[in-house]
Amino acid sequence: MRVSRLFCSWMLIVASIQPLLAQVSPALSGTISDATGKPIAGAKIAAKNLDTGQILTAAGDDSGHFSLPATSPGQYELSVTATGFADKVQRVSLPTSTTLNFTLVQASSSEPGNLPNAPSSTQTAPSLSDLGFPSEQTQSNAKQQALLDKRTHMLKIHQKLGLITAAPLVATVITSLGAGGRKTSNTDRTVHMVLGSVTSDLYFTSAYFAIRAPGIKGTPTRGPIRLHKTLAWIHGPGMILTPILGVLAYNQKNNGEHVHGLASAHGPVAIVTAGAFGAALLSVSLKF
Repeated sequence: MRVSRLFCSWMLIVASIQPLLAQVSPALSGTISDATGKPIAGAKIAAKNLDTGQILTAAGDDSGHFSLPATSPGQYELSVTATGFADKVQRVSLPTSTTLNFTLVQASSSEPGNLPNAPSSTQTAPSLSDLGFPSEQTQSNAKQQALLDKRTHMLKIHQKLGLITAAPLVATVITSLGAGGRKTSNTDRTVHMVLGSVTSDLYFTSAYFAIRAPGIKGTPTRGPIRLHKTLAWIHGPGMILTPILGVLAYNQKNNGEHVHGLASAHGPVAIVTAGAFGAALLSVSLKF
């Protein structure tokens, strides 16, 4: 009788525990890795029971392995997060013990959660757009750039021709010493006149490129450039008057006359013109 009673009591205990065991599933475990299969250490996983709202959490170890405590059967929403990777959400049914393996992908710069102006991972330095400048301020004006390029090109030609002009100008001044004396010959005067003509041609060609170079609005003229332009008001008219006065003096000499009248101003005008031209060259060639 005693044995019979003990057996009945044991059966009652087993019968009462069985329903409880049926309501609890063993632990949920698995691994978390990246697309290459490398384990992600420190990833976090959360399991939310969609029926009761209960949430269980766990963290992966250095080998990417995680384990959640025993859970009740039902529908669960699993969320896996890791720094530098996109979150992953998955729904599972847990009537029995379950092993799940998760693969996370690298987070892109366009995903929510990134700073609004943070540079992408492929950039070595932030761009102007990353720093908050609107596109209309960072994009160049093609028309203005074309004008600037044209102006730069024409002024470079002006500068080169101006330096070339200096050579025949000096030669013209030197030959003037023999062209205006009492014992001058037609040859001396002719050489002087030819050199003067070459100087004038080069000068006005150089001036053409300076005058025709497009201006850029809002660009002030300062320092040596201002002096260079001011001197042009001296050597410019001088380059026009000097040849005219030189022709008058040349004709008077060829006629056996002494240089007189307006022609006598040829020498002084030429000297002032040459001096102003030389000073203009130095103003843009020397730093002061």
